[in-house]
Amino acid sequence: MFIGGLTYYIIDRIQEKNNLMDIEEYSPKSTLINKKTKLKRSKYPFVDVHNHQFDMPLKNLNNLVAEMDSLNMGFMINLSGFRGLYLKKSLENIKENAPNRFGLFLNIDFETIDKSDFEATQTALIDSAVNSGVMGLKVYKSLGLTDIDSKGNRIPINDPRLAPIWDTCGKNKIPVLIHSGEPSSFWHPKDKFNERWLELRQKPNRFRDPNTNPSFEEVLAEQHEVFKKHPNTIFINAHLGWMGNDLDRLENHLDTFPNVMTEIGAVLAELGRQPKRARSFFIKYQDRILFGKDSYKVSEYYTYFRVLETDDEYFDYYRKRHAHWKMYGLALPDTVLQKLYYKNALDLFPAIDQSLFKN
Repeated sequence: MFIGGLTYYIIDRIQEKNNLMDIEEYSPKSTLINKKTKLKRSKYPFVDVHNHQFDMPLKNLNNLVAEMDSLNMGFMINLSGFRGLYLKKSLENIKENAPNRFGLFLNIDFETIDKSDFEATQTALIDSAVNSGVMGLKVYKSLGLTDIDSKGNRIPINDPRLAPIWDTCGKNKIPVLIHSGEPSSFWHPKDKFNERWLELRQKPNRFRDPNTNPSFEEVLAEQHEVFKKHPNTIFINAHLGWMGNDLDRLENHLDTFPNVMTEIGAVLAELGRQPKRARSFFIKYQDRILFGKDSYKVSEYYTYFRVLETDDEYFDYYRKRHAHWKMYGLALPDTVLQKLYYKNALDLFPAIDQSLFKN
């Protein structure tokens, strides 16, 4: 009897082992019968203030405009304008092929900070770029994390040598869209309690070892000090400032810094899992939030529209490593949708052709 039971136990364990799947393969189909609203076009035309088109100098803009039209995207801001010849060719392509559909942001090389002419060179670069039609400055997450000076030291976001850059943007009346830091979970141990475990497994370079990196709070504090010291410059705190998982903190942040706006690029998953709280946040701060997507893929916009516009429940986000949880629609009021989609952006960027947004 014992031998027979042991045999069955061993057979069961062998079958169990053979049937094991990798967690990345597990994609159960829900048996929940619920409403499924298919949206491939936004209710109102929108401005995407956070996009990246790295091949802009040579890109066929006619094809891109056709895709934008299918989504009801009236205007796209390419944050990857870079500088020099790359920026010049991008501006020429836009002017020749789609002058009223695209905007560009400038990017600065902060690692030249030790050069004696750094301030003069960078402020002149900003002045010249604005005169050429550039709409803002984009600061990548490398500042504060991986950018180093000539001595190999990390360049803090609030380095006083950078102050003239922020002031020059304010003088030119262009915003600074700044991406500082990463999700706080990237600093946490890579264990079973980390909700970003799958992402850190697939993208191990995103882990921020606390022993070799500034802390999450240190990076945010440096950024927030810049906001405080430069009240005449408008800052767009990208990705909800990495506070989308703590909307009370984000609300306090916006209350503290009236010169700061935020946008929702790549953090929709934080909002879709807390629909009641997120809806109240959008209504209360409807004048301070912009629409952004970040990486460009047409089908991924559909999830944005569904979360923002519908009251659908329990549906998938488009990228499992960012959100293994489900999404819920916020069913935002039309007046809030209009501000989020285009009105706030038109107030911030008066050069955008407003005729594109007549309903």
